[in-house]
Amino acid sequence: LIIILNVALPLLYFALVWTYGKSFFRDLPWAKRIKSALLLVVLATHVIFLVARPVSFSHPPVTSIPEILSMLAFSVSATYSVIERRSRAKETGYFILNIAFFFQLFSSVFIRDLLVVPEILKSFWFGLHVTDALLGYASITISAVYGLLYLMLYHEIKAHQFGVIYKKLPNLETLEKMNFIAITLAFIFLSVAIIAGVIWLPMAFPGHSYVDPKLIGTIVIWMMYGIGIITKLRGLVRGRSLMVLSICAFAVAAFSM
Repeated sequence: LIIILNVALPLLYFALVWTYGKSFFRDLPWAKRIKSALLLVVLATHVIFLVARPVSFSHPPVTSIPEILSMLAFSVSATYSVIERRSRAKETGYFILNIAFFFQLFSSVFIRDLLVVPEILKSFWFGLHVTDALLGYASITISAVYGLLYLMLYHEIKAHQFGVIYKKLPNLETLEKMNFIAITLAFIFLSVAIIAGVIWLPMAFPGHSYVDPKLIGTIVIWMMYGIGIITKLRGLVRGRSLMVLSICAFAVAAFSM
């Protein structure tokens, strides 16, 4: 089952991206009609894959780089699905799901079955910490994509160049709403990841130090998003400033990773 799903997942993600692309660029009615349902099918298949691996190998499916890439692919797709349903805007899926496709493709090509892993990597807290961190980074990536799309659309409008971006993308207000949903999800997931990491770290490494570059980097990103949420809710920042914050936070996250 794991072998079959490992081969099937990149093919399903390719079909998903192709369908969203046909909907965005060609306005094909059948693509618009089935794309959200196909996304749910891909997510359900990916869940089965992510459950089957720990059942078979007795460790969370995040103990190697290929496993982490697969979890990232799922995280990006699942986060996008939440944003799509909350905002009811389905035009940006092609840009987001391409990221998930390439993550899963690299994962399926290079993944290996680890029969023996260190005992500390079998911890529930480790699995919770890494899973939520990856969900947080997926939300960060999506918020940055929406930030870039917002700025592209803003400059098209300002320059009076009404091309495919203007015609196909949601309006600026909707993109800002989708960006804010992604920022909020990132903040929630990173909060859980930080708490789980603080609990797991002393269990795994006696004599540990919390002055760790990775932990500090995550807290800096968490604080950036917290400031962004507070200032947005209080009306102190919006529009381009919020988009720039999203892109800067993504740059810090990429450096941290």
